[in-house]
Amino acid sequence: MHRLMLELCNPHITRMIPATQSLRPPDSFRREAEAFGLAFEAGDLERLGAYLAMLLDANARFNLTAITDPDGAWIKHIFDSLTLLPYIASAQATRVIDVGSGGGLPGLPLAIALPAVQFTLLEATGKKADFLGHVARTLALSNVEVINDRAETLGRDPNHREHYDVVVARAVGRLATLLELTVPLATVGGHVLTIKGRKVAQEISDAKKALHLLHCAVVETSHTPTGTIVVIKKHRGTAKRYPRRPGEPKRSPL
Repeated sequence: MHRLMLELCNPHITRMIPATQSLRPPDSFRREAEAFGLAFEAGDLERLGAYLAMLLDANARFNLTAITDPDGAWIKHIFDSLTLLPYIASAQATRVIDVGSGGGLPGLPLAIALPAVQFTLLEATGKKADFLGHVARTLALSNVEVINDRAETLGRDPNHREHYDVVVARAVGRLATLLELTVPLATVGGHVLTIKGRKVAQEISDAKKALHLLHCAVVETSHTPTGTIVVIKKHRGTAKRYPRRPGEPKRSPL
């Protein structure tokens, strides 16, 4: 069993978050985390709880999550996001991008847990990107950058194309589409990590052409209590024609 010690991002942050604004993790979350091999430094759970409180509060004003029960959100959002930690750690990643970050999952929980890693949260919807920036500022997450743009655009930007050691994505779309949005951002030899559901085998089968055209391969699938992690490794540089124009990957998957 792997064992991960999550470092404290800022030893003073607990003084900045009133207890009433931080949701306490239920016993079910603590049990799942312990069984998975996660251990938390002082302040980590309070920051995660503060983020979750902000997520659920903002969800009352605009749609960020279908899960509104706090206990369920601790498992289905926070724990689910943190299941990617072993893969980011084993990759010795210093730069990670969360594509289609939405309400900040999995990027924000991972950034809280890994303060030495630089996280970029990519979100195309302005009000969601504004929320992500608000959370990062409130929790003093100096390792978080928020970009309000589309993956198709950023994937052609020389400052971001083939720049990230690990690309993560959750609930963004089927794998055949998702690969074109994520692989161009990964370094050669880097990885894409995505969390999928029960139909993962069919998605991988449907993505065979995309995997071939984008010079990458599924190297591992791992079942967790909340989903299935698919690990994709990029073997060669991405052809210049990918990603295609905004909207094209979804309209006509590879």
